[in-house]
Amino acid sequence: MIFPIYRRPGGVVFLDDDPAYLEMLAEVMPEHWPIRLFTRPADCIAYLQQEPAEREADTWRQMDILDKWRSGQGLIPQILRYWREAATWRFGLAQVCVVDYSMPAMNGLRVLEELGDWPGARVLLTGRADEQIAVQAFNASLIEQYVPKQASEITRRLAQSIQRLLDDPLGRQAQGWRATLSREQMAMISNPQIGRQLQALAEAHRWIEHVVIGDPFGVLALDDSGQAFWLQLEHASRLEELVEMAASVGLSGAEIQAIRDGQHLFDGEFHLAIGSDRPGLLPAMALGERMLATVSKVPETLGPGPERAYARFLRDQVSRELDDETPLVGAFSQA
Repeated sequence: MIFPIYRRPGGVVFLDDDPAYLEMLAEVMPEHWPIRLFTRPADCIAYLQQEPAEREADTWRQMDILDKWRSGQGLIPQILRYWREAATWRFGLAQVCVVDYSMPAMNGLRVLEELGDWPGARVLLTGRADEQIAVQAFNASLIEQYVPKQASEITRRLAQSIQRLLDDPLGRQAQGWRATLSREQMAMISNPQIGRQLQALAEAHRWIEHVVIGDPFGVLALDDSGQAFWLQLEHASRLEELVEMAASVGLSGAEIQAIRDGQHLFDGEFHLAIGSDRPGLLPAMALGERMLATVSKVPETLGPGPERAYARFLRDQVSRELDDETPLVGAFSQA
């Protein structure tokens, strides 16, 4: 899928026994990535193995939202509450681990084996003599990607590979949220043209975290400043239902005709979900051939705000340094 059901930022871990190489990577990798640098395999393994408890607690919170939805509680207020209350450390949970194959203490594949069922993506850096090993590891699904160190434009290729893996949906959480979507809704957002349009909207609004839900159908999203957004999605066949809802709150004949014509959408379901009695009309944009959408800001009091925003999380990060005899650096805030 071009536009995943669930996405949020994640950290990147690098392991290489060459400090100079790690320092070079720290300089050139995108500034908006939370990064940890390790020269010792044991420290890298220990760091990643401490994450499962935090990751499981976060996953459990999301699964609890879905359980309550099945019992009749609305998704939108629950997700907004989760974002207001969740600690920003969730942004730093590692999603990608990049490991050099050739290290004296332990080769890269051995390190990845030691990680066991750590759920993130694995990338292997290789030398010329290691490429056949990397191909075999890839074919055996032990790694998601390998990048030869001697490749031209290595840093660009490596950054692109990592970004693709960061953009992949988080498996268990994405599967959970998928349960809220009907087969028809899933088919709509899986359409490549619609997926590209949704991705363009996400980039235009700087959304760093989002979840696609089916009840009501749309995308709840966060930008890097902590502002929440609602992207209402409607199929053209449902416009008459919106007309009935709009008529029930006294909208004028001209406004109702604008809904029928697909020029505006009525956001009554969203306002009902957040407990607001001020629904209205918003300009509609076309997605694909038969889909319509409209974007609105969620009231600031219902979102996490700047104190729990991704931008604040990044500002609180320790500078990118190598691990040494001092406590491990780059730790993310527990705020």
